[in-house]
Amino acid sequence: IDLLVRPILFAGYDLVTPYYQRHKYDGTITNSIVYPLTRMLYGLGVRQPIGGEFGISARLVSRYLEREDWETDVARYGIDIWMTTIAIAEGFRVCQSFLGAKLHDAKDPGSDLTAMLEQVVGSVFMLMQEYKSVWQDRSGCTPAELFGFRFDVGLDPVQVNVERMITSFRAGCHELGEIWALALEKDTLAAVRRLGGCPPDGAESFHLDDELWARVVLDFACAYKKNPVSRGLILRSFTPLYLGRVASFVRETETLVASEV
Repeated sequence: IDLLVRPILFAGYDLVTPYYQRHKYDGTITNSIVYPLTRMLYGLGVRQPIGGEFGISARLVSRYLEREDWETDVARYGIDIWMTTIAIAEGFRVCQSFLGAKLHDAKDPGSDLTAMLEQVVGSVFMLMQEYKSVWQDRSGCTPAELFGFRFDVGLDPVQVNVERMITSFRAGCHELGEIWALALEKDTLAAVRRLGGCPPDGAESFHLDDELWARVVLDFACAYKKNPVSRGLILRSFTPLYLGRVASFVRETETLVASEV
């Protein structure tokens, strides 16, 4: 509690986000979507914007209470990124505090997470529209200030079933073509389909690269804006693509330690 509250009481910050030491395959929604997208849009490198514990000033609490979207999905899994985005986009002072290991039941990223992914990503996309004037003409990024002493900690292993994730991605390629055609630009869709059509010779040759992944995420953000009636379908169809990205990331980094990743 001290680490989350001290920067507010003594350094004038409004939001303190947690900075954890995490297993390299824990927090893949943060690493592959929420952190890079938030950093790109709003120009502040908050490493774990959906970390679960926060320190919040009275001034910022008052701002949250003025909002009218408490009954939407942001009030569930989307609440963390909602709080972080509002604080950054509206110019409140935001920093990070090192809290050591993230202690929770780390799950295989390939286990059932559709509801969480839908609500988190939906919240990011919704806020993207609201704060368009903030990010549209800005560029560059600065790291958020980090309080606390960083140290290495022991981390529990995270079991990952890569084959299951790739199977889910390939099933999506066969079953979700109509929705993906609505969500993805033609070139992006063609690249995804080529990947889904690779021979199922194990996971070794499977690779969803950084550039294609960035195009997928941004295409979905645009589709979310353009198709308000189909938003639920669009977000649910995102899961197999996310699993394909995570599988690719695991294959790419399996021989590296967490600091290298």
